[in-house]
Amino acid sequence: MAMPNPTAHPLAKPGYGKRSAPDQAPRRRGDFAHLKPREASIAAYVDRLPEGAAMDAKTLAMHMPEYGQAACRTALRRLSVEGHLRRVKEHIKSEDGSARWVTRTYFSRTPRDDAWWEQVLSSGAAPVPQPARPTRSTAYAALASAARTDPRMTLSAADCAALEPLAMQWLERGADERAIVHALTTGLPPEVHHAAALARRRLTDKLPPEPAPLPARTALRILECTVCAVPGRPEALPGGVCRECRGEARSAQPGGFSAAEIHARVAELRAAARARTRERSHA
Repeated sequence: MAMPNPTAHPLAKPGYGKRSAPDQAPRRRGDFAHLKPREASIAAYVDRLPEGAAMDAKTLAMHMPEYGQAACRTALRRLSVEGHLRRVKEHIKSEDGSARWVTRTYFSRTPRDDAWWEQVLSSGAAPVPQPARPTRSTAYAALASAARTDPRMTLSAADCAALEPLAMQWLERGADERAIVHALTTGLPPEVHHAAALARRRLTDKLPPEPAPLPARTALRILECTVCAVPGRPEALPGGVCRECRGEARSAQPGGFSAAEIHARVAELRAAARARTRERSHA
């Protein structure tokens, strides 16, 4: 039976869905030969899905009609146990500055053990696709916009490109676009004969100090059971599946989170995020 077309598969809501794990071997025939036929078929399909594709059993079943929701749900659990998949709840910041929790499904063509997944997810090494870099950077835009504040500081495209690395240093040290424009346009002489030379001198002489180093960042991630989505510590979710979903007694699950612990952990992560935001704003 021909494999369904992955390009027709719908994307999840922004921020959710499939994420490819890092350091995978190149795709080759027999990648999933160690799996049972159903799991191998679903794994091969998931492997070809784009980043952000919906990864819930209902959607997979709709686009792989030979398997029902229950079959897809079981297959996802087995792929998790075999080391190909982990579900993770992550705390992300939107473009408008608001923060929210999303659930992502990390998929690895190469099977990995629990220790590898724990290291990658706890270190923040799991990839998050970055938006394409705009043709003009923020630093370039700041230089180009100086003329709108004061025409005496009109810079050519070549001037902006040449000065862009200096302006980038300002941004790296916590300055924003307005600070750069202010430094370039405040207290100008009556006549500016060479705007680019003056801009270079001001960007160099007024370069802000390097900010104090921030505390080591803690990745805002909580591992979830692939089957029931209950959060837990990595040691409580061997194979990415909680012991209850593995058919073991819940009382034998050391390290799992109680409801109170879940709320406390979420509060702790949110407080850490707010603290880092304050530190950046005061840097």
